Amino acid sequence: MPPTRFVRLSAMTMPTHLQDRVDQLRSGKFLGVQFDNFERTGREQLIFLLMCGLTPNSTLVDIGCGVLRAGYWLIHFLDTERYCGIEPSKERLSIGLTTVLEPETIQLKRPRFDHNPHFDTSVFNERFDYFLAYSIWTHAAKRHISMMLDNFLRDAKPDAVFLTTILPAGWRRPDYREDVWMGTSHESDTPGCIYQDLAWIKRECRRRDLSVYRIGKDRTMGQTWLRIARRDSSPRIADIRFQPRWKRVLERLRGI
Repeated sequence: MPPTRFVRLSAMTMPTHLQDRVDQLRSGKFLGVQFDNFERTGREQLIFLLMCGLTPNSTLVDIGCGVLRAGYWLIHFLDTERYCGIEPSKERLSIGLTTVLEPETIQLKRPRFDHNPHFDTSVFNERFDYFLAYSIWTHAAKRHISMMLDNFLRDAKPDAVFLTTILPAGWRRPDYREDVWMGTSHESDTPGCIYQDLAWIKRECRRRDLSVYRIGKDRTMGQTWLRIARRDSSPRIADIRFQPRWKRVLERLRGI
């Protein structure tokens, strides 16, 4: 096995003590993420990206990268200068760079960051293979989502993939119609999450000639993952979808 691949594999499989470092932040202010399962939640985001074809050579922009919950795993996995992160809160990103990510990893991988609050991905002068917005649309107003979809069309490669998560709206969970961000940010300390109407998201994607598919729900936060891409693009790999729990249980019963 080549040495570079061995280093990458070791970083992903050996104990990192990441959760121990993050637990030291519990006594401070809320940083936009839950400290319980911090390590597992970030790793799970990497797994969903791998399911959609992410490779070390991919270029990725992490919208709302915060304290680098997913960024830790992505920066370790991706090649040098392949990771870009947008985080309006300078405080959160600073904590991620000093507490979560190791100094030697920053020096080796040279991730790039920007603090603009408008989700403007053009600041990196890059055409991306992947957009990631985990737990961003669970706080964003409709105009924010529209802005991100437009930026995806402008700054992503033709066969690029946009992975995002939502909490689906329903009759007990009304669709969010306000025009402002809901939750903590660089401008607010008030926590909160909102629900999005999947039918509205599909309409907005259809207007831009984009396709959108539900690809599963994560186990740590219970958010629904969406994969968005241009309609005329081919999937980077064959679709991998989670079976509903009732189907998995049924298969086990049939095997008894």
